[in-house]
Amino acid sequence: MRIKQNVPFNWSVLMVPIVFVLSMWVVFWLEIRFGFRFKEFGIFPGKIKGLWGVIAGPWIHSGLDHLSNNSLPMLFLLAALFYFYKPIAPRVLVFGLVLTGVTTWLIGRPSWHIGASGLIYMLVAFIFFKGVQSRIYPLIAVAMTVIFLYGGLFWYLFPLDPKISWEGHSAGFIAGLILALYYRKQKSHLYESYLWQRDDFDPEQDAFIKQFDENGQFRPLEPEIDELAQTSDTLDSAQGPGETTSEVEVQYNYKPKDPA
Repeated sequence: MRIKQNVPFNWSVLMVPIVFVLSMWVVFWLEIRFGFRFKEFGIFPGKIKGLWGVIAGPWIHSGLDHLSNNSLPMLFLLAALFYFYKPIAPRVLVFGLVLTGVTTWLIGRPSWHIGASGLIYMLVAFIFFKGVQSRIYPLIAVAMTVIFLYGGLFWYLFPLDPKISWEGHSAGFIAGLILALYYRKQKSHLYESYLWQRDDFDPEQDAFIKQFDENGQFRPLEPEIDELAQTSDTLDSAQGPGETTSEVEVQYNYKPKDPA
């Protein structure tokens, strides 16, 4: 695939990422300013009241470090999602949020699961696997950059630290993979396929491919005999009956200028 030419950058792709991250900080500010405790709005697996966290959980954080560590990756990944896949980005975000939350509720330990890290893992998985499937290498680079900046991203898919919700991370990663497979036919609006990558491409009708034999050897096509004959007939008809083709000789005679 190749990137389309003259595609202007639309600043609207940053609107959702900025609003989303700011809303996380607003919720944290409300907790600090007014002494609220929103932890009970997180995900608690196995309990009906714990289902509130499927929607509210990503906005609730345990502290400033927790929130800060999630803010930059979230902003970066959401911007990449809306830039490369703007037509489906809202659906990926909503479906990914719900699928991540429900999966965490089903497989998680009986504890409160809060924070946006599960959603971050969903975005990383979707962007990475969609980039591999579409062969859009800038998307793969984005995902790898986040993995590098988000240190230890892969290892926190496993139960290494009891204080970290590895279930939420794994749920998000699985959700991102499922969505990448579900939207595998959805192409980025910034890229276009080459002629031979299109579904309606017929190699047997392609003039260039016809010049290769069954062994893959290049054999340029000779001009059609009919075309040569037609060209000859056209020249003959332009001469008229009894006329023959002759060369025209042009002579230039130099006459010196008379002296004054």
